[in-house]
Amino acid sequence: MNTLELDAVTVAYGSVIALREVSLAVPRGSIVCILGANGAGKSTLLKAVAGLVPLAGGRIRHEGEDISRMPAYEAVTRGIMLCPEGRRLFPEMSVLDNLRMGAYRLTSRREFAERLQRVYALFPRLQERAAQMAGSLSGGEQQMAAIGRALMGAPRTLMLDEPSLGLAPRVITEVARVIGEINRAGITVVLVEQNAKLALRLAEFGYVLESGRVALAGPSVTLLGDPYVKAIYLGEAAGGTPPRPTHPG
Repeated sequence: MNTLELDAVTVAYGSVIALREVSLAVPRGSIVCILGANGAGKSTLLKAVAGLVPLAGGRIRHEGEDISRMPAYEAVTRGIMLCPEGRRLFPEMSVLDNLRMGAYRLTSRREFAERLQRVYALFPRLQERAAQMAGSLSGGEQQMAAIGRALMGAPRTLMLDEPSLGLAPRVITEVARVIGEINRAGITVVLVEQNAKLALRLAEFGYVLESGRVALAGPSVTLLGDPYVKAIYLGEAAGGTPPRPTHPG
């Protein structure tokens, strides 16, 4: 069964088409990555699922329910959480208060404490920095806090937008480990990532967006060996760039 399905989704910003009839499926309990250059429509896709931008056409279903016209606050109640590009923390609030914001709808103190302990188990450094202002954290710590805040909402589907952006290699390794742990806990993960090699090694299936369309789709192991993907996204061109396939798959 698919947790998430997009059927011919189109999103426009005025006269500019950001997504053009995009269709994809995310199986329950999987990690699926979305690759593409800047401006390809990756972040717009996540925002459309989260209810942050309206659809100009098409349909989105989550766990079988049509959420195409659902506002963002309702999407959260359906277990959809977005960890945005750039972290978007509240810099003048403590780490703990930022985490509280992820569970703002929760009324049970016991459940809050249980969720908080799960986040601290994944990111022990956040517990050490709980009283520190989020704006004073390192880039890696801020990313941990952003992911932790999303997890405080108890997502069934977690969307991560460029989680490795601007991080040191050792921190990227740690973030990748945590993404794997999150998925093993039963959470479906949709991963947007410019680090294509990292994304394809974490994910089971991948989609490549180009100019708002799905240009390629397939199992990660297949995309890792695809000559076009290797040349354009993995930096492994040899003897010129092969032509892009004319259809997904």
